[in-house]
Amino acid sequence: MDRRWLPLNALRAFEAAGRHRSFTAAAQSLMVTQSAVSRHVIGLEDLLGIQLFERKPHQLALTDAGRRILPVVTRSFDRIDEVLEEVRADKGTPRRALKVLLPHTFAHQLAIPMLKDFRAEHPDIGIDLDSRTVAGPMERSADVAVVYSEPKVTDRVLDLLWMVRLTILCHPDVAATARPGDLAGFLGAHDLLHVRLDERPKTYLWDMFARSAGCPDLKTDRGLVFDTAQMAAGYAMAGEGLALVDPLLFREEIAAGRLVRPVDLMIDDGYGYYLATDPDDLGETAVSIFRSWLIRRFSAPPFTTGGRSTPDGNAP
Repeated sequence: MDRRWLPLNALRAFEAAGRHRSFTAAAQSLMVTQSAVSRHVIGLEDLLGIQLFERKPHQLALTDAGRRILPVVTRSFDRIDEVLEEVRADKGTPRRALKVLLPHTFAHQLAIPMLKDFRAEHPDIGIDLDSRTVAGPMERSADVAVVYSEPKVTDRVLDLLWMVRLTILCHPDVAATARPGDLAGFLGAHDLLHVRLDERPKTYLWDMFARSAGCPDLKTDRGLVFDTAQMAAGYAMAGEGLALVDPLLFREEIAAGRLVRPVDLMIDDGYGYYLATDPDDLGETAVSIFRSWLIRRFSAPPFTTGGRSTPDGNAP
């Protein structure tokens, strides 16, 4: 329907009548006459070519069409009222802060450097950043969240930012001890740095790497365990151990020579980083802007984007 002909007054009358199930109560809430409400509703029914109410003595009931339309109209008016109240209260000041929940390593290695660009583009949108490591599902109080997970069914809308690939990163001095053709000896000579995953044994990732590297007998239940990939990489930068992490998260450290890749092997761990949004929040301006911006940032190399999946979880 052409928006120039949207019958706003008729929709207001219909919404009030449907909410109160009464033309009289609707007229009182809108401070108009009952005949005006009735006239608007009849006009809307004529426009649509279908009845919206069943009119019985002392009773007003919605038809199937009316029940279909009413919640949409009510939500629309509620949202308009909410935004107008925000604008009136703000009087040009920045919008409310957008609460963003990010995995610790993702936040520190990628998001914080990126956020200055977002603020430059959208100075009127505040950011309340939470990068705590949270056990269990993402906090429901967050407007948007980046989650690190295997594909799982969830009630959130999820946009894949990139699928994780792992390789060994270590200090240059540690890498210098590697000998061609003796990967098992190299792995066995140094501490393995584990990153804790929810509901996974601590050796899960290193076991996967050892199998892919042709070293199934490697003893992986040794070394240190860290809560985050950033902590594991930091320990490796100090000159000790082998961190099994995604190099995309440590591009600056690799470029500066603080971390190096002693082997070419990379493995897919089945996990990815996803942007999670509540479906009910997709129409909220600040959420929509941030979601579009973040997806755009991860749609170019070196990151790859794929289809949407449905995980819900936490990142190391």
